[in-house]
Amino acid sequence: MPNKKINVGIVGLGFGREFIPIYQQHPYGGEIAICTRNPETLDAVRSQFNIPKDLCYTDFDSMVRNPDLDAIHIVTPILEHYPQTIAALEAGKHTACTVPMATTIEECQHIVDTSNRMGKYYMMMETSLYTREYLYVKKLLEEGKLGDIQFMRSDHTQNMMLQGWGDYWRGFPPFLYGTHALSPLVELLGKRPKSVTCHGSGRLNPDKVEKYGSPFAVETATFTFEDTDVVAESTRWLFETIRQCREGFDIYGTEMSFEWELIIDDGHVIHTGIDDAETIECPDTDELLPAEIAVFTKREAIADKTQSSFRQGLGHGGSHPHLVHQFLAAIVEDRQPEVDAITSATITGAGICAHISAMNDARPVDIPDFGYGR
Repeated sequence: MPNKKINVGIVGLGFGREFIPIYQQHPYGGEIAICTRNPETLDAVRSQFNIPKDLCYTDFDSMVRNPDLDAIHIVTPILEHYPQTIAALEAGKHTACTVPMATTIEECQHIVDTSNRMGKYYMMMETSLYTREYLYVKKLLEEGKLGDIQFMRSDHTQNMMLQGWGDYWRGFPPFLYGTHALSPLVELLGKRPKSVTCHGSGRLNPDKVEKYGSPFAVETATFTFEDTDVVAESTRWLFETIRQCREGFDIYGTEMSFEWELIIDDGHVIHTGIDDAETIECPDTDELLPAEIAVFTKREAIADKTQSSFRQGLGHGGSHPHLVHQFLAAIVEDRQPEVDAITSATITGAGICAHISAMNDARPVDIPDFGYGR
């Protein structure tokens, strides 16, 4: 393994604190800086993880100006992702950011262009592409066990009105935060999403509609892709629609099919024939990681079990150490991360276009070509 160590600054210490021990224990991990506006939170996290005081910030711009930091990991509210990403890239830092990449097509393209111009890597930290379920199905597909893909379906259903979600979530349009549902469809199929038709369903209470102007309780979309007959369907909701949280996908092939469990821990289903089906539990993925961080794939490794993302998302399927490993390895090996700027823009942009379609009476919308697959 290379001996290079990567110094990383983490901004946002709610979800963000979950990544600190992974960076600290990763063989490529160097110094860790932390940033939050709340001095009390900053001091508590500094003490918990033994971070030097001179690497603690309440001002993001001050942190990105630190010449000793190689990279920035952004874990802040969605509307801060784009400006903070641009600021980090312009400061000459490799940049990772929690989902989604941005909220407009123009912002996504600007991040792609800035990453290229600055010669710095960008990675969207999409948990759904490193869950034990996704990696299990990806292996089945690579081994040819699914045969040819015939159809795909996904959903991300969540109740965002529970305690712990900030007010900025109120009325947030479902497909502007569509990456958990869309990323497995795009990456398993490996084709560029070409167009989308999306229907809005149901109505939110007026107090939620006024914030973003999006009236729909549910958005459900159908996507076409370049160079394939396969069509994918995806559904999103965040409010006033009751269901247990689910970030899942189904994939149907000519030889085998996989269906995500309907209820947490009931078991996923593998179909191998007309009458042949069995429930399975996807294995942990610790063997794919450096030994120093392998333990973080386990459910019991989640540090803050009260945090809303983990409680509803069941710890994000053991994905956190994979995200850190992929980001650090890309920097050390001087290569694009798997979920690079173009892939991130493609996935995020597909969701943005789905919302545009829903807001225009389900008019089909062409999805921009950011260069996916080239």
